[in-house]
Amino acid sequence: MPTYTVHSERLGPVRVEVTEYGAGRAFLLLHGGAGPQSVAGFAEMLAATGARVIVPVHPGFGGTVRPDDLDSMRGLALTYNRLLDELDLTGVTVIGNSIGGWIAAEMAIHASPRISGVVLADAGGLEVEDHPAADFFSLTPDQVTEMAYYQPDKFRIDVAALPEQAKAAMAGNRAALQAYTVQGMTDPSLLGRLGSVRVPVLVVWGAADRIYPLEHGEAFAKAIPDARLVVLDEAGHLPQLEVPSALLAAVLDFTR
Repeated sequence: MPTYTVHSERLGPVRVEVTEYGAGRAFLLLHGGAGPQSVAGFAEMLAATGARVIVPVHPGFGGTVRPDDLDSMRGLALTYNRLLDELDLTGVTVIGNSIGGWIAAEMAIHASPRISGVVLADAGGLEVEDHPAADFFSLTPDQVTEMAYYQPDKFRIDVAALPEQAKAAMAGNRAALQAYTVQGMTDPSLLGRLGSVRVPVLVVWGAADRIYPLEHGEAFAKAIPDARLVVLDEAGHLPQLEVPSALLAAVLDFTR
């Protein structure tokens, strides 16, 4: 797994571990709180269509090191915009799920000329009146599963029965997520800044998502100029796991 050192004026050098799949048109695929393994299968599917898919591990996830000053989605967005510079990529489509979508939205706001389009899949970050995001850290893993999936029984795991290494990885990812959301699981300023986005945006939402309800997808699509919303009926918060073919079709249609 290659590691790139990204130099940012505010943060200094940040080490980012990256997995790459395939060759062709460039996609940056950003995972959510479920970790990089939650997008690996989708990355392989997308690469098989003739794409180069770059999947960074958010520093602090997967046992990687997070600099103390890297503690926000905006900070991650600026880091990944610099990663695109480091890789000298152009015409990049950024796809983000959950907090990865929040990061992708921030990347679009900060307008790297290397980005040609953005896909927000059940993205986090918004405050939507009367439709609050789930209070993630108050939920048990089983409650998270119940709220995240259209068919939760397919994805339910017995955390107590997992090997110690897997439990430690989950705890590490949770701690990293807490560090990035120390200001909260939403950013009150995000909605008002989305109007500045100038690249094409596709908003994809699982109708059964109760982590970030569908109203959040509608709010993203309404706030971003010319954004399009696609609702996937048989999916929840992680469409790349429940309906990967439907998500892939939406992405390919968008990038055509």
